[in-house]
Amino acid sequence: MISFEGAGRRFGSKVAVHPLNLSVARGEFFAFLGPNGAGKTTTLKLAAGLLRPGEGRILVGGIDINVDPIGAKRLLAYVPDQPYLYDKLSGREFLRFVAGLYGIDVASARPDIERFVALFDMADWIDELTETYSHGMKQRVALASTLLHKPKVVLLDEPLVGLDPQTGRLVKGILREQASSGTTIFMSTHVLSVAEQTADRIGILNHGRLVALGTMDELRAKAGTPENLEDIFFRIVEAEEAKRK
Repeated sequence: MISFEGAGRRFGSKVAVHPLNLSVARGEFFAFLGPNGAGKTTTLKLAAGLLRPGEGRILVGGIDINVDPIGAKRLLAYVPDQPYLYDKLSGREFLRFVAGLYGIDVASARPDIERFVALFDMADWIDELTETYSHGMKQRVALASTLLHKPKVVLLDEPLVGLDPQTGRLVKGILREQASSGTTIFMSTHVLSVAEQTADRIGILNHGRLVALGTMDELRAKAGTPENLEDIFFRIVEAEEAKRK
């Protein structure tokens, strides 16, 4: 559903993402891991069309996002690590606003908005101004807004950072349900346990290079069969760092 074909990006002399070849299928839950500065956010911004690759291309549903950005963006949704809402709108008004951006009229959007208000457990505060919301409340509204136009691909940058355990569990369950219904989930995270519990495949990025890719069993084999993802991650990253010395 989303494919990186030799897509890379430099900032001046610094290579943020080396040419990346990666395909994530329809309905796949893919988790992207890496140390700080590894290039995860840059990769997601490239996929979202917020940055242009310096080389290669990115296809969303077969559409080159740089050739037909509007067509590609109709198929995807992007949630940054710090969700931005308009302070003087209520959560419900913000959802209506986002629906309008995608050409969905208020009457058509109303049933889905009500469904997401219930699904994300927002009924008690959805009509308050978003300037009063906690980070977790803002994250719920942002996630709900991305699903209004029924995207084929959802890009998430650290979606669980700052969430309380209850909200984190709720969000994980909703994302897993979305993947089961055919939506492609592409998520970067530092929370290794979340990736281990939810992802179908996992990629590990280090210094802008994809250094490991596969299911948990495939990553265990690559790393020498450690039990959990934390041990796998550190063994792979440390081995790559040793190669650089």
